[in-house]
Amino acid sequence: MENEIISILSESIKVKEGIKELTPLIRKISEEIIEAYRNKKKVVLFGNGGSAADAQHIAAEFVGKFYKDRASLPSLAFHTNTSVITATANDYGYDIIFERQVSSFVEEGDIAIGLSTSGNSPNVIKGLAKAKEKGAITIGFTGQKENKIEQIADYCLKIPSTDTPRIQEGHITVGHIICYLVEKELFG
Repeated sequence: MENEIISILSESIKVKEGIKELTPLIRKISEEIIEAYRNKKKVVLFGNGGSAADAQHIAAEFVGKFYKDRASLPSLAFHTNTSVITATANDYGYDIIFERQVSSFVEEGDIAIGLSTSGNSPNVIKGLAKAKEKGAITIGFTGQKENKIEQIADYCLKIPSTDTPRIQEGHITVGHIICYLVEKELFG
């Protein structure tokens, strides 16, 4: 069992070392979010399962705080309203649960971040496509495999792994980095 623990930790460290190669992209995504907040825009996030949890976590860091006591930054995780999700899924289908919310809440200049370890989740793709149509800056967080999100998003951050748990760990690591940089830039 201890060898398995060491193996998992070693793989996680290896993936995080690989994320260093994404530094220019992480900087650019952070700059886009900083600019959006300076322009009184918001950040919306969405995903399924563990990606939903990561989206909710990142939104909470913006609304609450990361390190500093500071003004709240507007951010929403679209999966947190179960009545909207279940009603939309029941009436129209699960594939448009995020697209429908993007239609209601996203405006030109907002940031829409879709998280999908495969990069092929139909509801995340449709949400990002609708956000792009509305003039939002679209960002995908995916794994390393070729995927549909990278074909439509303005920026696609591909964690260098094909293993779902390692991809999710990478997403939250990058999310924390972005939250740190945004907070530091906006609040000193």
